[in-house]
Amino acid sequence: MTRQLHLNAFLMNTGHHEASWRLPESDPYAHVDLAHYVRLARTAERGTFDSLFLADGPQLWSNLAQRPAGALEPLTALATATEHIGLIATASTSYNSPYNLARKFASLDIVSGGRAGWNIVTTAGAEAARNFGLDAEPAHAERYARADEFLDVARKLWDSWEDDAIVADKTAGVWGDDSKIHPPRHRGTYFRVEGALNVPRTPQGYPLLVQAGSSEDGKRFAARHAEAVFTAQQTIEDARAFYADLKARTAEAGRNPEHIKVLPGIVPVIGSTEAEARAAERELEDHIVHTHGVARLESLLQLEPGTLELDGPLPADLPSEDAVEGAKSRYTLVVQLARRERLTVRQLIGRLGGGRGHLTFAGTPEQVADAIETWFTQGAADGFNIMPPVLPSGLDAFVDHVVPILRERGLLRTAYGPRRTLRERYGLPRPANQYTVRENALV
Repeated sequence: MTRQLHLNAFLMNTGHHEASWRLPESDPYAHVDLAHYVRLARTAERGTFDSLFLADGPQLWSNLAQRPAGALEPLTALATATEHIGLIATASTSYNSPYNLARKFASLDIVSGGRAGWNIVTTAGAEAARNFGLDAEPAHAERYARADEFLDVARKLWDSWEDDAIVADKTAGVWGDDSKIHPPRHRGTYFRVEGALNVPRTPQGYPLLVQAGSSEDGKRFAARHAEAVFTAQQTIEDARAFYADLKARTAEAGRNPEHIKVLPGIVPVIGSTEAEARAAERELEDHIVHTHGVARLESLLQLEPGTLELDGPLPADLPSEDAVEGAKSRYTLVVQLARRERLTVRQLIGRLGGGRGHLTFAGTPEQVADAIETWFTQGAADGFNIMPPVLPSGLDAFVDHVVPILRERGLLRTAYGPRRTLRERYGLPRPANQYTVRENALV
């Protein structure tokens, strides 16, 4: 097959731009409206996207004055409202237990017929830590060590049923074969988990494993485990370097580099002309409340409130990435963007307003398609995390006007075809059951 794009629709309430909720077209209550998410899911499915993605975290993001806050967990409902598209949910390894989370993803995979994906996060930030009885967030390296063990336990649980454990022999009165159940009996640094999962092995075996950290710890984790990586890159040069580095690390970890897909985020602001797209971008920037942006930047950069001057540059004496225990890679990206383009704090807030560090691109459908094709064909991406600045109109514009161009160029499927599971769409094998493999090796 000709190599084709993997497209993921990253859905965020009224859109990714922080001021999207202020536009006349936007519904400020969309973040708790299931019908809103169903409409978006069906639009993405019409565009033959591989998957939907919802970010999440165990804390209330931002302050209520800034933008719609709080979120539903609608993926199980979306599984019944869609037929083909993958469903990727964020869940933290820092503030969950392996048994409960493995069960939730197994249930989603079964209900959806093999379309579940897990965006594995370690959750930065003291706010989340305090919601779970901690005084401060655990150290960056410790969060990733816990994530390694968490994923090990989750895999043991997903494999705790062999595929043919259910016999369903009515004549003999035998429903299942107990010899094909494998309790993990795990004893580790962070977890003790005794029994088998109470959900059978799923259509995919495991959900698609997705990761979004681009720090050194994050890249090491991705190389060992991830099958898709969401990343923020501002230039094609940086994207190509990240792509090559991650593929090389994956090979060094003994895995096939083709089995990890790199999906940078892009915020497409689309207009029938370039001038129209630029005007739409300016309208969004004009609706930014800069006091919120200053507070968010000071938090990211670990500065005391009141440090930043709106029309001045970032301070020269910012801490190095090594001193940051939160979102290390995003910290570095924001600082490098400000330094490289000599942005004032006001300008930097405008650049971050649409995608929080992801590439914002304003142009015609043809120009957006050109940018996607260039990154895809020049070793910077296997596909993209599409992040519409305004929803639902931004996703409608992408599906109605950019998708047909990508299809004409042979870069995107015109229909879903026979590959039904999310893993199959990503060209990934179904993982073998580790207990079965071990038993066969002993024979």
